[in-house]
Formats: sequence, structure tokens, C-alpha cells
Amino acid sequence: MSTSAQAQKVLVTAGAGGIGRAIAAAFAAAGARVHVCDLDAASLDQLRAQLPGITTSVCDVGDRAAVQAMVQQASEQLGGLDVLVNNAGIAGPTASVAELDPAAWEAVLRVNLTGTFTVTQCAIPHLKRSAAASIIVMSSLAGRFGYPNRSPYSTTKWGLIGFTKTLARELGPFGIRVNAILPGAVDGPRLQQVLQGRASASGRTLAQEQAAALANQSIQRFVDPADIAALAVFLASEAGRSISGQALPIDGDSQSAA
Repeated sequence: MSTSAQAQKVLVTAGAGGIGRAIAAAFAAAGARVHVCDLDAASLDQLRAQLPGITTSVCDVGDRAAVQAMVQQASEQLGGLDVLVNNAGIAGPTASVAELDPAAWEAVLRVNLTGTFTVTQCAIPHLKRSAAASIIVMSSLAGRFGYPNRSPYSTTKWGLIGFTKTLARELGPFGIRVNAILPGAVDGPRLQQVLQGRASASGRTLAQEQAAALANQSIQRFVDPADIAALAVFLASEAGRSISGQALPIDGDSQSAA
């Protein structure tokens, strides 16, 4: 099999919007065949309309039976699997450990950790048949620092780095590389909504809240989803063939997750 992007067969979880959509679009632009799963059927319809050639599945990664069917469908539609991008995850609640609803804790672990495990476990037999397979796991800035009042999210994002490093050791003998990407504050409607909420609560302007959010970064701008997508494409390419078991921040050199 050729290892060029032209030959790549790529599965992206939670790829109908945000970072996942940017990653799916970047791989498609590089000539790869792409399958996207997501919970949002309407957004998947829009994605197929905007990026013809992409195939899709509605899937909750927290549902093992649904994941098994989705991975099989993706492999059949793509004609195999070379690249898995584990992007699916939920933010969970904002609450202290003392006040956190245990059900909310379980819900975040079910998607972020167990969901990633399930998708990966189902994909491994397909990836082992690839001549140049790569797994990319989406962690976070919250996987490098403590994140007050976001314990389920931070715990899972730290856990995904351990999962990445373990997988890299297990799958290296099969020629499968595994790396984690750790985005910082990503520009987009969700971030702007958060900043506007902070401004409303604090009485400060949106510009002041943005400056405060960037104060802990060496590079004074939020991360463009296209930059994260470019890193994913690079890691899965021939140029990244010697990179495995790494946790790669892309966060403007942030010094904390707060």
C-alpha cells in the first residue's frame, strides 16, 4: 500500500463540527478517504453536502454495540483503515469535587475514556492490516495541568495520555504509531460564548475577558482549529513516521488551564 495521503483511509469520531470537522476536512483536502461519526445527524448531513465523498455514521461512542457497528461500516466504506482520530469527548459539568454529581462523573468517563478505548479496540484489527497506520488521540491543555472545578474532564484528558503512551508500546511492533494532541483554548463560537458569559458575570468587557484568557500564553491568540487539523495530518503522514508515544501541546505555550 502507498503511504501517501492519497491512499489514506481515515476515521474521525465526533467529526461533524468544531475540531473534528476541521480534521476531517483537512484529511479530505489532502486526498484521503474519510469517514466521520457523530451524534448530530443534521450536522452530518451538512458535512456530506459541503464535503462530497465523505461517508458518515450516527454513533454514540459510549455505546459499545453502536461503536462496533460503526467501525465495521467505516472499514467497509473506506476499504480498510489507516488512520483513527479519536476526537469524541464531552466537557462535563463545572463543579468542585465536593459538589460534583457522581452520575456526571460517570458520564464524562463513559464518553471520554471508555468511548476512546472502545473505538480504538474495535479499530485495531483493521489498523493492523494497514502498511502505515496511525492513531491520534485528542487530549487537552487540561491533560497537562489541574483544572479547578472540572475534575472529570481533566482526569479523562490526563488518562488519555496514559492510554496513548501504553498503546504506542503495544502497537509499535505492528508498525502502528499513536500520539496525543493537546489543544489549548480553541477559537470559535463556543469559546466566544464562554468569554461573553464571563464578561456578563464580571462586568468587564469581552475584550478584557479575552485579554485575561490569553494572559497565560506566550503566543497571544487563540488556537485555530485548522492548525490542530494540520498537526493531525502531519502526524499521520510519512513525515511523522518516527513520531509515536508523544503528547503534543498546541496551545500558544499556555502555562495553566485556568
